[in-house]
Amino acid sequence: MPSFTVFKGSKKGIVKGTTQKSDELSGDQVLLRITASGLCGTDLHYKEKDIVLGHEGVGVVEATGPDVKAIQKGDRVGWGYQTDSCGICTPCLTGRETYCRNRAVYGVRNTDQGSFATHAIWREAFLHKIPDNMSDEAAAPLQCGGATVFAALQGVKPAETVAIMGVGGLGHLAIQFAAKLGCRVVVLSGSDRKRDDALKLGAHKFVATKNNDTLDDGWAIDRLLVTTSAQPEWNKILPMMAPSSTIYPLSVASGNLEIPYMPLILQGIAIQGSLVAPRAIHRQMLTFAALHDIAPIVETLPMTEAGITEGMEKLTKGNVHYRAVLLPKL
Repeated sequence: MPSFTVFKGSKKGIVKGTTQKSDELSGDQVLLRITASGLCGTDLHYKEKDIVLGHEGVGVVEATGPDVKAIQKGDRVGWGYQTDSCGICTPCLTGRETYCRNRAVYGVRNTDQGSFATHAIWREAFLHKIPDNMSDEAAAPLQCGGATVFAALQGVKPAETVAIMGVGGLGHLAIQFAAKLGCRVVVLSGSDRKRDDALKLGAHKFVATKNNDTLDDGWAIDRLLVTTSAQPEWNKILPMMAPSSTIYPLSVASGNLEIPYMPLILQGIAIQGSLVAPRAIHRQMLTFAALHDIAPIVETLPMTEAGITEGMEKLTKGNVHYRAVLLPKL
């Protein structure tokens, strides 16, 4: 098997490229040539770790192990935050393998593989075929960002009011999915700056929250997806929630979630944790996105030390225009 280049974090937060040898494929392992990688906010948490970075990958199959059943050489496939699970526990057996206690997720296990690389090796069981009418650079951010918001929209009913807080990497995808699922979509954002973008993406109403003390305007929210890193001003938001509504905090943040106690009781409001989609829902997401022309707005950078560093700096400063995608340097 050939060697390939991977890009790792380091103690100083400097991304370094290095050569890695590839062992012979075993079991249901698949060797991919990476054609696109999304740059996700979670990647920033690992730039100071000695691991291969990246987890929103798309690639072309170059070789398969002896137990691979369905994927063939030349197929385009993607993978995301989770790359393995035990397969025998109750969550795994009921289609909730994202909560398997022995799950392999980005930054914790299989840290010698990643999407910031020329190649990667993953289990067939955790790879997802990319629809023919979906480009590599559109598919990459869907592997985590798209899967995250689509998972939080499971069970939503047409004509329910779904609010998206934040019009960023996650939020601009959530708007599209919620609109195509037939929901009334309300976007909550600090200012009017992204109003036009939100409405073009499918929002039915846009509410600027900054310097606006009263937001309740009659559209009671059934489901709120919080995609901002900063915590909302709950005293403004909770009066907008419908009885028995649900709040989904989706961004990754340290510290505690702090929220007023009594409104949750009086309105029966639930707070629901949600990770990325399990495999069955992940594949439904890709099919749904391809059918309805749902795609991220992306800016591209080269898959080099300089390109990755530039992308991470822009992401840290909040200067990425929705999603950044790394493409191999030709």
